[in-house]
This record gives sequence, C-alpha cells and structure tokens, in this order.
Amino acid sequence: MRIANRGGRAVLLGQGVALDVATASSGRFGPDPMAVYRAWREFAAWASGIDVGADPAAQPVEGAGLDAPVPAPQQVFAIGLNYADHAKETGMALPEDPLVFTKFPSALAGPETTVRLSGDRVDWEAELVAVVGEGGRDLPATWDAVAGLTVGQDLSDRTVQNRGDRPQFGLGKSFAGYAPTGPAVVTIDELRAGHDLDALRIGCRVSEDGGEERVLQDGTTADLVFTVPELVHRLSAVVELRPGDLIFTGTPSGVGLGRSPQEFLKPGQVLTTEIEGLGTIRQTFTA
Repeated sequence: MRIANRGGRAVLLGQGVALDVATASSGRFGPDPMAVYRAWREFAAWASGIDVGADPAAQPVEGAGLDAPVPAPQQVFAIGLNYADHAKETGMALPEDPLVFTKFPSALAGPETTVRLSGDRVDWEAELVAVVGEGGRDLPATWDAVAGLTVGQDLSDRTVQNRGDRPQFGLGKSFAGYAPTGPAVVTIDELRAGHDLDALRIGCRVSEDGGEERVLQDGTTADLVFTVPELVHRLSAVVELRPGDLIFTGTPSGVGLGRSPQEFLKPGQVLTTEIEGLGTIRQTFTA
C-alpha cells in the first residue's frame, strides 16, 4: 500500500487517485496522518484489503496536491557517510559505526515544493527515508519495525553546516523546506513484490529555465554501508524508536561539495529526486 497526506488527512494512493482513510474506514481510523503509525499493526491489516482504484470514494490526485506523508514525527534521524562512494568523494574513511545527526521536524515539506535558498552553498543529497512502524528498543536487524519507505532530500547549507570550529549539521540541514519527502510511504510488502529491496536505484537531476535535465546523482542502495534493518537495530540499542519516526539513510556520491569545481543549487533551478519503486519529489528554488 501507499500512504500519503492530502491536505492534512491520511489517504491511501492508487493509480492517480486517493482514498481518504477516515472516510473509508467509517471513522475507525482518524484523519491525522500520524495516527496510522500509532496504530500501525491494526491499520496495516485493514488497509491491505482495500482496493483503492475500485473504491467509488477515491478522488483524483496529483503530486502537487500532497503534503509530507509523515508530517510530525517525534524524531528525525539522519545518517552520514553511509554510501562508500560518497565517503570516498569527501575524502573520509568508512565509518565503523553509523554517524548519526538530526534534521529538525520543522524542515519537513511535501513532494512538490518551492524552497527558499538560505545562501549560495546549498547542496543536494538524495536519500532513502525509512519510516518506523511500531518501534521500540533493542530491535533486531530486520524489516519488521519499518512501516515503509519514501523519497527524501537532505538539503544542506554547507556554510552554516561548517560555520565556526565545530560542525553544525543539524542547523545547516534544517532550514524551512530542507527535508522534502514523499510522495507516499510505500510499505515493504508492496515494494518487495516488484523490486529488489536491497538494491533500489536512487538519484537526482537538475534543470533550469525549462531546459534539459542534468544528472547529479545516480546510485543504488546496494552500496549502503549500514542497511535499513541494521540502522534500526543500531539506533534502537540506544534510543526508543517511536511510531512515525523518520530515518534519512544517507546519500550516494555526486553531491556538490564533492565536485571539482564545487557546485551548489541556484535560484530558478528545479531538482527532481527519484527512487525506484517509490516515486519522485520535485523542488523549485528561489533566492
């Protein structure tokens, strides 16, 4: 199933249509997009039996009509240097343990947005984002605790991130709109049915003034240093993972900081991020 957020209400997505969860369940599940994760096991069992496309209550929907699928997580984790080729382009050794920082939830945005650049050194980072289902502590390294996956961008102001003599990862990556996600949370069973869950194609491309798109990143999640199940296990050994928490799992090579010469986002550019089986998100940048 694909779970999205339309106008602040949880919906199930079909081919070009959306079905309101509260309406379709006759109030069994409320409209709050976060509520489905707080009752994840019950909700998943109900939703798995719904044929969205055949339901007469389903309404047409486009990406521009969707908001962040998980709009108010209690915790947002992000993992640094989690692709070997990205670590190489930054000149850093592979981490022995996950490098964890946070993006503040106020940075979250939907799949089709306009983002105001905070400076002239804002970078792109295409990311697979895992959404926690039931959560807990000391979880095994399996997919069981993961409700689904979605597309994300870890937009990063490199000036703020590296300002002073200590890095400010959280602040540099948490300006308004710097955590776009969507278009939907795709459950593991649906994704596994048609794709190799451990080798999803991931990347992003940029265009400007309506011109031809240029590829910036093109990788695969097979290159992850720590897989999603391993991250769930490692994180839950320290903190309690809670329903609806997000884990930005890192980015492949091709970021602007690692290029020669370095390259950063500019006003007027449109960034499209795509992950196999999950869909695309698109950001337009202004000064």
